[in-house]
Amino acid sequence: MENINKSRENINKIDEQISKLFEQRMQEVEAIANYKKERGIPVFDAVREQEHLASSASKISNAKFSGYYVDFLKNVMRISKDYQNALINGMKVVYGGVEGAFAMMAAKKAFPNAEFIPCTDFNEAYKGVEEGKYDAAVLPIENSFAGDVGVVMDLAFSGTLYINQIIDLDVVQNLLAVKGAKLENIKKVISHPQALAQCDEFINKHALEVENFSNTALAAKYVANQNDLTIAAIASEETASLYGLEVLANGINSARNNTTRFAVFTRTQNLPEETDRTGNEHFILLFTTKNEAGALAQTLNIIGAHNFNMRNLKSRPMKELIWSYYFFVEAEGNINTVNGKEMLQELSAVCSRLKLVGTYK
Repeated sequence: MENINKSRENINKIDEQISKLFEQRMQEVEAIANYKKERGIPVFDAVREQEHLASSASKISNAKFSGYYVDFLKNVMRISKDYQNALINGMKVVYGGVEGAFAMMAAKKAFPNAEFIPCTDFNEAYKGVEEGKYDAAVLPIENSFAGDVGVVMDLAFSGTLYINQIIDLDVVQNLLAVKGAKLENIKKVISHPQALAQCDEFINKHALEVENFSNTALAAKYVANQNDLTIAAIASEETASLYGLEVLANGINSARNNTTRFAVFTRTQNLPEETDRTGNEHFILLFTTKNEAGALAQTLNIIGAHNFNMRNLKSRPMKELIWSYYFFVEAEGNINTVNGKEMLQELSAVCSRLKLVGTYK
């Protein structure tokens, strides 16, 4: 009995030390949560978590305790993530569109516990973050079928915000109408121009008249309000339930691998650590070249010479200068290394304007 009491006494003393360390740890977790909130980056980092578990397990000298320690750490990390989510719960995230839009789904995927504010105007949403009205904006930048969202790319070029997350969202378009409507009676379909483009085969097959709307969910809301058996909207199933519509046809988009990429814009830049080498680091550059022969080729050669693999190269016309363009480059690698910083210095010498608009994993 004396031995067990002594062991219990020792455990109480150890637990007292653990409680103080736990409190210190949670204070650091709070600092991390504030950092992530400012930059609009997700709470869960799978790579970091696995690296930490592997590293910590190796520090246990007695092998029979190693597995138990990993379980202990997993619980501690779960508590840490719960606390971070609770702290970030107060974020105000604006998204492009009305309630039920695909952007809302992307926003919930990025920030499950935030407050979500719809905004039908991309420029207004972007400016709202710049002015501090919202913490982050979730806006579409590209669709795998219909292409770039030019207005958002232009905002990224001319504005002051940074991209700290990219969310890929599989898009399934559906034909929605008021209750009692039948497919054979539909004469007109309304939706966002990109959604209409994604469903052009279905539209042509049924000889439907089309009308552009600023947002898929807004189109669904309009159809619900009109209560007309001859018009339909193209939008998500979630939107159908939201506005009391029926799904007349599922999955009408021509391409089955239809994905929209959404960017999370915040006021603060998030750079990876110089030592990060997970292979998941990416960055986005926006730049203009000097009006000289071979200027663009020289720029691209610099990026290649520093061994950054370009995934994307696009050009967009500049509104203020006729026949002038800016370029969008998305590349793989950690730009916050010595190599990356040297590349940026070299690029600044040959580019008229250069902006590191975002880094993400």
